[in-house]
Amino acid sequence: MKLLILTQKVDINDDVLGFMHGWIAEFAKHCESVIVICLQKGEYNLPRNVKVLSLGKEGGRSRLKYLWRFYKYICLERKNYDTVFVHMNQIYIVLGGVFWKIFNKRLTLWYVHKSVNLKLKLAEKLADKIFTASKESFQLKSKKIIITGHGIDINKFKPQKLNFNKDSKLKIIYVSRISKIKNQEMLIRAIDILVNKKNFKNLEVCLVGAPATPPDRPYLESLKDLITEFNLNNYIKFLGKIPNKDIVKYYNESNLSVDLCPTGGVDKVVLESMACGVPAIVLNKTFVPILAAYQKELILTKDDPQELADKIFNFYFFDKSFMEKIKKELRDKIIKLFNLEEIIKKIITEL
Repeated sequence: MKLLILTQKVDINDDVLGFMHGWIAEFAKHCESVIVICLQKGEYNLPRNVKVLSLGKEGGRSRLKYLWRFYKYICLERKNYDTVFVHMNQIYIVLGGVFWKIFNKRLTLWYVHKSVNLKLKLAEKLADKIFTASKESFQLKSKKIIITGHGIDINKFKPQKLNFNKDSKLKIIYVSRISKIKNQEMLIRAIDILVNKKNFKNLEVCLVGAPATPPDRPYLESLKDLITEFNLNNYIKFLGKIPNKDIVKYYNESNLSVDLCPTGGVDKVVLESMACGVPAIVLNKTFVPILAAYQKELILTKDDPQELADKIFNFYFFDKSFMEKIKKELRDKIIKLFNLEEIIKKIITEL
């Protein structure tokens, strides 16, 4: 198979999209050749049968140039690919779908988001198959949907033996862009309850991520103001962007991760955390099948700082053997259900 992949960014150092580097490398194992067209490229180290073409965002913004290069690449390279795999950006299918149909190319889309708009509806009509992580991850009815689960590199995301300080401090991590929908405020309010009302101060919280859009920046400032108001500066730290390739170290320095996104798709960062042997407290009910055995301990029933504070507090006092049981079972489940190698094989089979 000669595969064309379209994705937003190819950059091993990117904090959000760095994982795509691993996906491309895994696809390359099963294909004669892989061409990647991306909006922006940075550093990468991919197999010899992979060719990366950028629309040029790294050199400055110009939508006219992006569009020109897009059509140039898909036409000039048309003899070098027989199948198209569009990652998330359904606009590429809208723009190129008719041409790909004329070129007789098989057209597929990977989409994981609760948003449904006109572009997605048009892309659904043009695509031959649509891959998604869970039934909640694609909320447009279609007979073309194939549920694969997320692909987690279990050889990269794994427990590491690190030297912890002997202070038995509870170390909590939340990996996400800083945004109102990610609900970091709820975690800050829960820590306020623990530190200032329950006098539980043997903890540390690391918020990993940064604002991605202009509306997110005021939200970050409001979070900082809230931390100062509650006198939590000694307990909560903003670490900013961390490349996806480096985040394993931070998971392994933590005891617990938190994800407070509303119910929707399966959040990849939660799976990465559990692959590292770090349990996660989540608000997203999509995780119920995955965390079924520990639903009481790890799944919140509602958007409530008090309930989150209680779950964090109870987690700290879990029996050591019970904790090790949770960690092992969750990692085993990630290996069984979300192994990147198996997910790519499944996609390749469908392609």
